[in-house]
Amino acid sequence: MSLTMLSAPAVEPISVAEAKEHLRVDGTTEDTLISSLIMTSRLHIEAALSLALITQTWRQTLDRWPKSGQVHIPLRPLQAVTEIRVYDGNGGSAVMPSADYIVDVAGNPGRVVPTGVVWPTPGQKAAGIEIAFTAGYGDAADDVPAPIRQALLLLVAHWFEHRDPVEIGTSGVAIPAAVSRLLKPYRLARI
Repeated sequence: MSLTMLSAPAVEPISVAEAKEHLRVDGTTEDTLISSLIMTSRLHIEAALSLALITQTWRQTLDRWPKSGQVHIPLRPLQAVTEIRVYDGNGGSAVMPSADYIVDVAGNPGRVVPTGVVWPTPGQKAAGIEIAFTAGYGDAADDVPAPIRQALLLLVAHWFEHRDPVEIGTSGVAIPAAVSRLLKPYRLARI
């Protein structure tokens, strides 16, 4: 399975102005750094929790259908599945009718379930199935839950204060425990 971003979020979950207020920074000298730290913090949280904070579109590529028949979408919260495309052995493809599957956006994670039909077998051995989907809490920064926005501010402040390079394989400055505690309710429970 692979994931490809098709469209990035239009905005960040916190603005440079919000971050500067939190950091108590005046002037514009640090704006580029702060903007970069906001994006890096968002990406860090999204990767750690399998989340999409602001609406974004992705393509999930599979070699074959799961044995269970249910396809779990790896990013949460799922808003919609816009297309399922299956490739034949000659490089051609067909879009599956939306009546052939149900999209469970309430599931955690979201999933796609066939409606009594058998999934068509892809003709190519690798990357024969593509699922285009939209994930995220919404289009605006205020759609992101407040604890996640607060964790973002704390992470930006942490990285703003600790700019020293960290050598991979050594113990660097740990992420603040407060960030982890704020994000704990959004972790995906694994059984």
